[in-house]
Amino acid sequence: MTKSTAGHDSMHVKGGALPLLDPRQGDVEDDAASPARRSLLAIAGNLLVEISLPKLLFAWTVSLLLPAVLLGLTPLVATAWLATVSGHILALTEIGAALVLVVVVALGWIGWRPLLRIAEVNFWSLNSLAVQPGYAFCREALRHLAERMFAQHSTPAERARLRAASSAAAGTLVCGCAALIVILIWPGSRWMGTVGDLAALHRLVLPTLANAVLLVSGYLAIAALVWGFADANMEQPFDLAAFDAAPPCGRTWRVVHLSDLHVVGERYGFRIESGRGGPRGNERLDRVMARLAAIHTAHPLDLVIVSGDMTDTGRATEWAEFLDTVARHPALAARMIVLPGNHDVNIVDRANPARLDLPFSPGKRLRQMRTLSAIAAVQGDRVHVVDGAEQRASTLNEVLAPHRLRIAAFAESGGLRRAAGLGRVFDDQFPMILPPDPEDGLGVAILNSNAETHFSFTNALGFVSVAQTHRLAAAINEFPKAIWIVALHHHLLEYPMPVTAFSERVGTALVNGTWFIRKLRPFAARIVVMHGHRHVDWIGACGELKIVSAPSPVMGATDDAPTHFHIHTLAAGLDGRLYLLPPERIEIAGVEPRFAG
Repeated sequence: MTKSTAGHDSMHVKGGALPLLDPRQGDVEDDAASPARRSLLAIAGNLLVEISLPKLLFAWTVSLLLPAVLLGLTPLVATAWLATVSGHILALTEIGAALVLVVVVALGWIGWRPLLRIAEVNFWSLNSLAVQPGYAFCREALRHLAERMFAQHSTPAERARLRAASSAAAGTLVCGCAALIVILIWPGSRWMGTVGDLAALHRLVLPTLANAVLLVSGYLAIAALVWGFADANMEQPFDLAAFDAAPPCGRTWRVVHLSDLHVVGERYGFRIESGRGGPRGNERLDRVMARLAAIHTAHPLDLVIVSGDMTDTGRATEWAEFLDTVARHPALAARMIVLPGNHDVNIVDRANPARLDLPFSPGKRLRQMRTLSAIAAVQGDRVHVVDGAEQRASTLNEVLAPHRLRIAAFAESGGLRRAAGLGRVFDDQFPMILPPDPEDGLGVAILNSNAETHFSFTNALGFVSVAQTHRLAAAINEFPKAIWIVALHHHLLEYPMPVTAFSERVGTALVNGTWFIRKLRPFAARIVVMHGHRHVDWIGACGELKIVSAPSPVMGATDDAPTHFHIHTLAAGLDGRLYLLPPERIEIAGVEPRFAG
């Protein structure tokens, strides 16, 4: 008896008739945005038909055009202002000129510092939205092509050299293209402005755009070359050849690594990514938690890390289901650490990948506040928030206390003003730190690796900011004798595993993943990176840096097929190094669907 037949045979309505369609089995609408059931090309075709062009143009203007204009206009306005000030100074006596110069410089310094910060912010906005993704796309395209052509029968060392060569080639190619743009645009650029220009701003439109394109292209030419050869010279990822043996006299920790639970808010709901080709409802998660509870009773666990995508679309009903599930297992909840995934904060509309939120839309902020509230409910009294000056300042609940009423009012009534008032509340909480106890014990750094995106079709993009990375380094340096788990959602880079489609390696890993790996290098001997996102079971390393990618114990299989996850054992050696012992694989068997009659 097939799965669908079993469902029909067990469903009876008044009079004993069978329904023509069993609604519990779903239908084609459940596959609308599923890359597992429909090709990305098909989804993109629907997207082009359904997307809101006015919203798209406005979003591009705010995210790309406006930052570019500010960058291009800054040198023209600055030189015009300096020319005006210098002319007035020359008309005065020497003493008067000196006094005026001091006043003007002081006022200029005070007034232009915010403008310079705005220019800096817009520069990095363009960098993360256009420059780094452009290089990363080219790098992964060359790697994918090279692996398809040459890596079929090559050794791991040969594949590593191929990846390195592809990085250098991508940097050189992007540098050349950007340099060509600089040469073509240079005649239209202008870097000196006059007072007359400020009176007729329409004359600055073309020079402003030319300046912006030239600045970004010039930066891209230099940066791509630097990134390409830095990526080529860094340690390439490889499968972990052997696990460590337990060090003598070293303390050990049993750490459960779950990820990508994709809790749905409906009893018979399907997930976006898998549609009807995946699990239905949340029964699988219930069995995972029950199995963990039994394991903990027999052999106690130290941590349960869920590396993002607790929910399928970040809806309130999904968070309610997740928190209810966690609450049924208080012993596990007391050891659980969760962090935001792209499905928790970046899905605009589960049924329509063409749906676009504007950059200031309250929708994104509401998903962030739901996620932050759930994180605080799970671990708010245990994790600390890193402050730039004090490093480990207060617990998450203490930091959020002043915002509690504003968050509640926003969730109740929404509104642009309330959303803007909570603008930095989410990002400022990361990294969260579960401090080691004692100081030479195991600490956990919890990162937010989700890029700023307001479009369901691009929801998977990952990015770790410079500011967050600096706070992470400060937190690790505060406990120099501890070993660390660095937990984030996105994988750092594409791993040496065969992929069939180019879409699997674009727009999913951290855009600046190789840069982030280099920033982790000073701590590599005493940290392990744990992440999810790809639903891939992989354990490997980049040089000394150990990396653990978690499979999803829920996704990737229908209800009647098995899934699995791992319990990892970490150890701290007397030499201060982190030891990764062989993992324990926990399999969750499939169950044939049974329906109440």
